[in-house]
Amino acid sequence: MVEQQKLVLSPYMDIYELVIPKDNLLRQIKELVDFGFIHEELIDKYCLDNGRNAFPPVRMFKYLLLKSIYDLSDIDVVERSKYDMSFKYFLDMAPEETVINPSSLTKFRKLRLKDMNLLDMLIAKTVRIALEKGIIKSKSIIVDATHTKSRYNQKTPRQALLEQSKKLRRAVYEIDEAMKEQFPTKNTEDSLEKELEYCHALISVIKEKENLCSYPKVGEKLNLLEESVKDDLEHLETSRDADAKTGHKTADTAFFGYKTHIAMSEERIITAATVTSGEKTDGKELPELVRKSREAGMEVEMVIGDKAYSEQKNIEAAEDGCYKEGAKKKTYSETLKSDAHSKQAEF
Repeated sequence: MVEQQKLVLSPYMDIYELVIPKDNLLRQIKELVDFGFIHEELIDKYCLDNGRNAFPPVRMFKYLLLKSIYDLSDIDVVERSKYDMSFKYFLDMAPEETVINPSSLTKFRKLRLKDMNLLDMLIAKTVRIALEKGIIKSKSIIVDATHTKSRYNQKTPRQALLEQSKKLRRAVYEIDEAMKEQFPTKNTEDSLEKELEYCHALISVIKEKENLCSYPKVGEKLNLLEESVKDDLEHLETSRDADAKTGHKTADTAFFGYKTHIAMSEERIITAATVTSGEKTDGKELPELVRKSREAGMEVEMVIGDKAYSEQKNIEAAEDGCYKEGAKKKTYSETLKSDAHSKQAEF
């Protein structure tokens, strides 16, 4: 991997100024964020002195951002970057430059990003940018948790395929309703194998109709279904979820899944996040949220949260100032201000 990105030299670069408006989302992100940190984070995942030159990891990571922002398959995000000038500009490509093979993006996602703590890395980068731009001015964080249902027993692998194939058929019917007669018979058995067979047959029929595939709303849904079918062992085996646990939002309502514990500044910029199984209590995650917020650059003097965070250990930690070296010790009355709905603790 080359040590730094090459300067893009092209006589056509000025076209971006003409066709991409100042308020374009991708232009705003590109001008605001220096993605060089991706290179530094991933450099140890590459060999620097032999083998074929790799595609710049910054560009590959940007491809994944585009894929997420616009809900596209690997094939479609690469295809769109051939002609969408805002995509090419965001990817630091010359207008006439050729694109990658979609399989390279798949390998980058599965191999280069393996074992990467992307959540903490991206949150920390966001906080630093917000601090540099003067967006974060407060010294308080607001903490809370939200539950996330596991896909276990919520949507089976067959149901996931069923939903995608249904969206694909609808897109086709909007263009040619007569295709109903040419489609294979729908699977009615509660069998993943049978559903996969049906999806393969459906994909085959539609691929034979080149005029249908040329419509973006059909082509994109076709590629998403095909990607899901190919990766069925990795992406569709959602019925087994050993890490999810049953949690309670209230005394009468339960959910099966996870809890996402979030800290944010008063300006509503997320400063830290942790994920636990559903049965974990909120208060136990407070020290970690404070620690991560500070590591990201946030100066934390006060925490605002509900009664779930008012357990004795958190109160004692605030009084002792142990969350921050050299913090001034405060009395209980100075440390905790409470009412019926919320608690604030100064650190």
